[in-house]
Amino acid sequence: MKQNVGGIDRILRIVVGVALIAAAATGTVGAWGWIGIVPLATGLIGWCPPYAIFGVNTCKTKTEG
Repeated sequence: MKQNVGGIDRILRIVVGVALIAAAATGTVGAWGWIGIVPLATGLIGWCPPYAIFGVNTCKTKTEG
């Protein structure tokens, strides 16, 4: 798996994922808040299946030189 999630995208995914999980764990939102596991996981591993399918890549490209 080649990483396709980078930088700010990863940070936002992790923050949103943790916030949703915390809200679900405290009962602030319903059980749907556990969906926060998905953005948390994709942020931590740096790979998103829909990005791979649609050819999206938010990682910085390395320039040779």
